[in-house]
Amino acid sequence: MPFLLSRLACVAVQSTARLTSVFDAVSGRAIGKTARRWLYLVHRWVGIASCLFFAMWFLSGLVMLYVPYPSLSSAEKLTGSEAIDWAAVDVPPPLEGGYLPQELMLEMRDGTPVWRVAQWDGSHVTVAAHRGAVLPLVDALYAARVAGRFAHATVERVDHLARDQWTVAGGFDRHRPVWKVALADASGTEAYVSSSTGAVVQVTTRRERFWNWLGSVPHWLYPTVLRQDQSAWRQVVLWVSGPCIAAAVAGMWIGILRTRIGARRFRGGRMTPYNCWMLWHHIAGMVGGVFLIAWIFSGWLSVDPGHLFGGTKPVKAAMRGYQASDQMPVVSLDRLRAVGSGAVIAQLIDNAGTPLVLLAYRDGRRSAVDAVMLTPSRPTTHALMTGVRRLAGSTRLIAIDRLTTPDAYWYAVATLPQLPVLRLRFADPPQTWFYIDPATGEILKTVDKRQRAYRWAFDLLHKWDLGVLTMYRPARDMLIWLFSIAGGVTSISGIWLGWKRLRR
Repeated sequence: MPFLLSRLACVAVQSTARLTSVFDAVSGRAIGKTARRWLYLVHRWVGIASCLFFAMWFLSGLVMLYVPYPSLSSAEKLTGSEAIDWAAVDVPPPLEGGYLPQELMLEMRDGTPVWRVAQWDGSHVTVAAHRGAVLPLVDALYAARVAGRFAHATVERVDHLARDQWTVAGGFDRHRPVWKVALADASGTEAYVSSSTGAVVQVTTRRERFWNWLGSVPHWLYPTVLRQDQSAWRQVVLWVSGPCIAAAVAGMWIGILRTRIGARRFRGGRMTPYNCWMLWHHIAGMVGGVFLIAWIFSGWLSVDPGHLFGGTKPVKAAMRGYQASDQMPVVSLDRLRAVGSGAVIAQLIDNAGTPLVLLAYRDGRRSAVDAVMLTPSRPTTHALMTGVRRLAGSTRLIAIDRLTTPDAYWYAVATLPQLPVLRLRFADPPQTWFYIDPATGEILKTVDKRQRAYRWAFDLLHKWDLGVLTMYRPARDMLIWLFSIAGGVTSISGIWLGWKRLRR
């Protein structure tokens, strides 16, 4: 009897094991079938909407390749500025107990020399550099004079506004409201004059405005009504591009599943079962799918979800120690008149304990002179290293390099960045690198390990700004056009297939 019971128990266990294995196999197939069905559903229905965005992003991205979003460059600002009237400059630089503020420069404001002061608390003031001068209010007549002089054109119209499509970014907040001045020139120029500084802060042309409505505005989801609310705009970008990533990944997965390369091909030896529009969608998706996913994923990263790539900056106290560690010596305005003849900006700096006056001219030339002797001068390498050590604290300096060619983090597209520069690498926890202008001691850029990761995750995948490509613009353009065409075919065929599906 015990033997019989043990045999029955053994048979029961074996039967249960067989049933369990069968159940697991059936369940696995069922789960796989369900997962595959959801894969197709996500790609089909989310893909209908995402293909509209993909088509818009690819086409607008090609426009942006040649017409970027309008911005007033440093060169344009210099070209449109008045030469300093040195004969009228008789007010010494406004210092804080003998120390420099965060920024101090001399320039013209509607025919009057002024000191532009940026305080360490973030405030900005403008002080007349001529005794007894009264700075006029920024009204319509003022804006018309300044904009007309800046662009060398007559004025057609002046409007007062808080923001529009070309001044919607947060960088213009301290200039609001602005005066928009339409000029009667062949380019259809519109200049924007700050109500706080009285300076031109933005310039657009008819060509830039037209093409940006087809380029940057749709590409960045940038209409004024949305972009004026930074947090709302950021959430829209995240929640629009997120599902698009899912649709693209699902499509790539389906494309791989429906491709047969080996001996077990579809009827007629074909690698794909599709015809007509589905065939185009499949082939273009397989050719450009990886790049489409890279572009949309990096676009999602453009607003830094979760603030994963927010870098660490030197604290303001440390920056103050680098830029204004000692009292600024008295600058002789009488002697500076002769040295700075023709300059449009004269900026006082004291980087790394080296007091200088930087002079900038309309043609883009810049020169640095000693603040006391007013002869050409520059910080010594020792002074720069000592100054930067104040920023990095007691952290060990790993290396100092003099760059005469761009590196992976100091570069420009289709041109050369400012060179030479000094690159200082420190062994602090964020692994900070400083890029410094050896002629002035200005800290041009700081990058830590998070920002260097972001450079590869976003800039490379979205802008294709690999060094070898940035210096050979035609090659970069050809690659972007090639994969944009593949992405465009994928998107447009997906839109057509989705439209046919919805009509059923």
